[in-house]
Amino acid sequence: MPDIQTLPRRWDDLADRILAGETPGREEALSMLEAPDSEVLEILAAAYRIRRRYFGNRVKLNYLVNAKSGNCSEDCGYCTQSSRASSEIDRYPLLDHAALVESAQKAVQVQATTCCIVMSGRAPSDRDVDQVCAAVQDIKKTNPELRICACLGFLKEDQAEKLRASGVDRYNHNLNTAESYHEEICTTHTYDDRVNTVNRVREAGLSPCAGIIIGMGESHDHIVDMAFSLRDIGADSIPVNFLLPAEGTKFGDRDTGLNPRFCLKVLSLFRFVCPDREIRTSAGREVHLRTLQPMALYAANSLFVSDYLTEPGQAPRLDLDMIEDLGFTTGS
Repeated sequence: MPDIQTLPRRWDDLADRILAGETPGREEALSMLEAPDSEVLEILAAAYRIRRRYFGNRVKLNYLVNAKSGNCSEDCGYCTQSSRASSEIDRYPLLDHAALVESAQKAVQVQATTCCIVMSGRAPSDRDVDQVCAAVQDIKKTNPELRICACLGFLKEDQAEKLRASGVDRYNHNLNTAESYHEEICTTHTYDDRVNTVNRVREAGLSPCAGIIIGMGESHDHIVDMAFSLRDIGADSIPVNFLLPAEGTKFGDRDTGLNPRFCLKVLSLFRFVCPDREIRTSAGREVHLRTLQPMALYAANSLFVSDYLTEPGQAPRLDLDMIEDLGFTTGS
């Protein structure tokens, strides 16, 4: 490995430009993904300068609630909850009012500042939305500072407005991949369907959350497309997931081609392109970042604590220890 002092200063120089208000060019973004592993530390250090400007050393914790599981009509190739998948998962209808309220209390117990209520399925019924809204109103009475993110599928305009009025702060609807690669991932809805939902929730006054999944066979160019698309669509929060090939899904035997160094380059890319947005190291981080997990937080400023929807995460105590060992703190 070359002496660190001999590495080019292009990443530090690029960080200077980002901090001065510039936007990286597409070729610069692509070169980050294609940089040799010997430059990972310099890339990450430059990304950390940007992260520190906007978020200091705070790490925002998010807690997922799988409020309705399985039996989704969509054919997303990565998803165990698709009706086309034969994965062995729990399948159940929307949790009742008491269970939804109780799940938010679990978020508080693990020091999360955002509780994400997630439903499987293409779109919620009006009854589903009413049930979520009623639960959110009671959650806010007990924990007014807990932010609520809903992820219920494609929304109608009046449903988005109803969620906002009930106290929902944010709405998640992932783009998942690049527009030009979408048909390789899903055929039962379009990329524009997803974009339209993100636009709808923003227009309703909800903070838009939209993320992606890395490792589904996309090219480096596709990853760059994802970063710029999420910047342009105005996503306030960007979960960066790394594919966990699940038995019974279309992508169950897919080789992700991921390694910890590349995952760090991806997270840094999103920090450079979306400097002031919440970047979340999300599903798959434990598997694909492995022992380099702590380093991800020099680019990302957020993570999911505890379990994911149908896959286990690491114990919350390990996340809190990791944050403390870095000298970072938790908080919004």
